[in-house]
Amino acid sequence: MAITVKIPTPLRRLTGGKDIVQIEGQSVREVIENLEAAHPGLKTKLCDDEGNVRRFINIYANQDDIRFLDKMETQLKHGDELSIIPAIAGGCFK
Repeated sequence: MAITVKIPTPLRRLTGGKDIVQIEGQSVREVIENLEAAHPGLKTKLCDDEGNVRRFINIYANQDDIRFLDKMETQLKHGDELSIIPAIAGGCFK
């Protein structure tokens, strides 16, 4: 069950420069575990010590924020797409 994972620029050094990787998994948690196995170091960038998605990381499953679905237990099927999007902060508007 291949899932397409879009990797943001700051994390591509961990995927050998790839912006898209194909990973097996039936849930977001399983995909992240398999991402870690294939590309060591990714999980610590995405998840906190309890295994939850870090506050400043957004993960979308087919355009839907997993925080409004079943979070890490969100179920996936073949051909689904996960987008990893780091939050952007700072600056001010005048």
